[in-house]
Amino acid sequence: MSLLTVGDRRWQYFLICGQVLGEVCEAEQLANAGEVILSATSWELCEQHRLRTKRLAGNRAVKVTGMDRMSWSERQDALRKLSHPPSDHLHCLSSGAMRPPFLLPSGCDVDEVLRKYVPEAALRKIYDSVPLGLLSELRPVTSLFIQLRLAGDNRTVNLYTIVQSASRMMLEILCPHKGKINKVLLFDKGCTFLCVFGLTGEKLPYESLHALQSAMQIFNSCSTMLREIGAVSVAVTSGTVFCGVTGHPVRYEYTVIGQKVNLAARMMVHYPGLVSCDAVTYATSQLPPYYFKELPEREMKGLQHPGTVYQYVGVTEESKRDGSLLFSTRQQLVFLFVLTGREKEIDLFVSCLKAYKALGQRHILAFEGPMGSGKSHLLTELAYLGQAAGHRVVAMELLEVNVRQSFSAIRTLTARALGLQDCELCSDRQRMLQTKLRGTIEESSFCLLNDIFLVEFPVSDKVREMCEAQRKMELHSTWAKVLEKTIGGEIGIFVIDNAHFIDPASWSIMAPMLRNVSLFMVVSLAPGYMRTESFCKAAAGNTTSQKITYLHLDELKPSAVVQKVCQDLGVVSISRDLARFLITRSSGIPYYCEELLRCLRCNDMLLFRTRRRGEKVEDNWENLIIEASPLAAASSSSVGNDGRVCIIRPDVNLENTVLPATLKEIALAQLDRINPLGQMVLKFAAVIGPVFTTQLLSHVLPADVRHKMNCVLNALVSDKILKRLKNKEVPEDVQGPTKRPATSLQAECGVERPSLGKTTVGQQSGVLAFCVPLLREAAYELWPERQRVALHCKCAAFLEQHAHKCKSCSQGDFVAFHRFAVTSTQDGGSCRGSAAQGDSRSWEDLVLAGEQLKRDRTHAPEGRFLAKSEQTTELPSKTDGKHNGACQCKAIVESVLVPLARHYMAIGDAARAFYYLLECAAAYLHVSNGYMALMKLNEAEVLRNSVEKTGNVIARFEEATFFSLKGEVCCHMGRLELAKKMIRKALSLLKRQFPQTSVGAFVKSQVEKFQCAAYVARRASSLPQEARRKRLAWLLRQSCCLSFLEHLFSLEGTSSGQTFSRLAARMKANT
Repeated sequence: MSLLTVGDRRWQYFLICGQVLGEVCEAEQLANAGEVILSATSWELCEQHRLRTKRLAGNRAVKVTGMDRMSWSERQDALRKLSHPPSDHLHCLSSGAMRPPFLLPSGCDVDEVLRKYVPEAALRKIYDSVPLGLLSELRPVTSLFIQLRLAGDNRTVNLYTIVQSASRMMLEILCPHKGKINKVLLFDKGCTFLCVFGLTGEKLPYESLHALQSAMQIFNSCSTMLREIGAVSVAVTSGTVFCGVTGHPVRYEYTVIGQKVNLAARMMVHYPGLVSCDAVTYATSQLPPYYFKELPEREMKGLQHPGTVYQYVGVTEESKRDGSLLFSTRQQLVFLFVLTGREKEIDLFVSCLKAYKALGQRHILAFEGPMGSGKSHLLTELAYLGQAAGHRVVAMELLEVNVRQSFSAIRTLTARALGLQDCELCSDRQRMLQTKLRGTIEESSFCLLNDIFLVEFPVSDKVREMCEAQRKMELHSTWAKVLEKTIGGEIGIFVIDNAHFIDPASWSIMAPMLRNVSLFMVVSLAPGYMRTESFCKAAAGNTTSQKITYLHLDELKPSAVVQKVCQDLGVVSISRDLARFLITRSSGIPYYCEELLRCLRCNDMLLFRTRRRGEKVEDNWENLIIEASPLAAASSSSVGNDGRVCIIRPDVNLENTVLPATLKEIALAQLDRINPLGQMVLKFAAVIGPVFTTQLLSHVLPADVRHKMNCVLNALVSDKILKRLKNKEVPEDVQGPTKRPATSLQAECGVERPSLGKTTVGQQSGVLAFCVPLLREAAYELWPERQRVALHCKCAAFLEQHAHKCKSCSQGDFVAFHRFAVTSTQDGGSCRGSAAQGDSRSWEDLVLAGEQLKRDRTHAPEGRFLAKSEQTTELPSKTDGKHNGACQCKAIVESVLVPLARHYMAIGDAARAFYYLLECAAAYLHVSNGYMALMKLNEAEVLRNSVEKTGNVIARFEEATFFSLKGEVCCHMGRLELAKKMIRKALSLLKRQFPQTSVGAFVKSQVEKFQCAAYVARRASSLPQEARRKRLAWLLRQSCCLSFLEHLFSLEGTSSGQTFSRLAARMKANT
């Protein structure tokens, strides 16, 4: 075997070559899933008497079918060699388990030499002291597999020259777009390169487009520059893969692994000699269809449904001959819709257009906004309004690819203005140019337009005699005349979408024209581009400020977002939960809202129904949830009207919605601008939630990073990635829980709370929140599953110390003695043991965090349900007379109980998640928030159904509490009959049957009279403490259910109702 090192002065790649490598490649081609194939050399060197093999016809390789069992001593010897820790390098070397390192030249800088072999994505994190175990992520990337097959001699020297030249050329093409060579693999007939776009810290917009363009450049360069290469095959795929370290701790490798990487490798083999790409890359590149050609489907090993595969061809000779393709751009004038939230911009356009028509002075409207802010939709609306007003509108949309195509902007603009896009034949275009431009340019200059408009005018003697510099000057002058003829004189509107993609050659001609020619132009621009800065500076200039209006597009207002969603869905209103989700996640950016809505519809998360006033529906739990959903009307006129409405499906939790791939790409591009240590802290904070305390963040961070936490957080706050919530003074009597018992019952049973010590020295307390929700979701989804579950466990362990009522409500569980009734569940799944006891500062910060979460959730009125709940039957409040101080339970349920249910759902612990969903529902009822209690019970219902499908069983007490809380919510909703049904079912599960008929009530009342003494004696009997706690939980839940039944039946005002009410009271007395 031979050692080769290739690359340039910045990056080096280590690889080996030789006969054995070719044999391994051949063996791999013969292997199917689950098979072991030995190459000829491997078979000769191994202990053949231990293996059972089968010869493969026509091959020297053999297939292993079995192996003789090793003796106990042999197994122990093998395990002993492999069981030494990674740090024991000397033992690994002496035992032959690890190859020796290559010696470096004496006197060299080891760090400077070795860093060239480490990928930059990993190197940045290592230098920023990010622990090695946190380098791995699940990221959407674009992968390129490039195979170079050699045509002639493949000796080592020749092979090194080819690979060195190819790698240098690839690095020059990839580096401007932050693409990287990740692997170089050699085999006997050539080599394979794995290149990746979008690794950590290197995410850029238009990633798929850059990858395709780079792939075509590499394909063309290798095919023409390197004569020894017989065939070049390139495959491009896009998708989420594992990016991180793999292998043995002393031989770690930073690479990418996943289905999309495998797909690229298979496509490279099955579609040789061309540039192929998958359907995702085809769609996300946003290139015109004529850049691609669909390829026939082929069976690929290990892939059942690879999807449609395309060949990327770029601009071909065929498309050049068809001028209608080359001069056309995507336009949206035919797509008519009502634009919402941009009334100010439309009014400005109308007033400027009137002034231009009346005075004839030029004016340029420039609208600047980030990607997704609705620039294209706005320009479409303005073009339509201009067309409706009787003006001639010439519109075009530029793409990122146009920046690197000289004269593409003015060519397209001129072609559309002159009507060349309708001319398919070269002769038609020549005739049109002569007709439109005769008198504008000299006849001898028409030949200068040949390459630009794909025509064939004869080359004049004047042009033939010009040198290269003179020809360029004449071309520039000719273009200026053509452009002045095109956009000057006739009153018309020119609309250029994505004007920041105007190529430099076009801009050198357009810039003087825009200052001298009378025209009305509307352009859209994105920040961060050179052309955008040019327009901005021109608008700020004293001489041109009156002729260029530069306007930044603001985010849509919440009301405009709701109106837009209603128009897109074709409904009169949507549920407030859906509106809040879209407003928060989209941050008022139209494109984000559209993508989120598309994701919800594609995943069937929305429910459409027709709302009719006075319509009677069946009295059941499912209809109660649907009817309770408050609606956010698109306009005040639609409130109370009949019509189609859209709500969230009852079995859907929007908090668990996966971020759409398009938005994830945008969010990751923003996240990658942050330094690696900041990214790491954000990833940990993302697991906690949108609002987090510094104590909890410090608890989950690695120990060797905690001392840097405050500095990193301050930097993130200054960069407006996080915001710090201001604390408010808390009275002494409500500082937080102490060891004092909750109630006399809990004191009797020994219920204690963690003691509160002082805040850790040197730790800066506080509460922070993410400024951009999408950034948190993108950071959260980067975690590999195993690490994510471990972090959720640590978060749950910290929060469980505070999962109880506040001090003014006597602490305790919200479901009385809940933890003691389900002891087995608690002990088996709780994460509490891994967290230190909480302190008063933690409690205060959790209260502040909960208040912020509550404000975020209720920034709009809860709507029709709250108004309705105030009119329902008044029930005795659980908090009446108890709150001598300020109750903090409203905040704790938001910052502790709700996150605990979410953490255990993410862990996959259904029992613990169900436990805390019941605690959430009870807590919301405790603070008189019936709507949220209903929502949490709905989540519990969905979880309960999924648990039953898997064959698991919910604890009987949990089941009874579930139906009991359902009954309480129904009471708040005014559904009294449904409430009775639910509470009866809860009593049945609690082994206290409540009769359905009057006769049954009479018999039951007689039985209860005789059982009274027995119940008193049973209460007095001594029980073990654990059993007594569990018994008390059951008795208190029974008593609660019977109290509700007593109250409900007393409201009927009938003799039968009074009978049932007295029976419930007697049963309660016997409990």
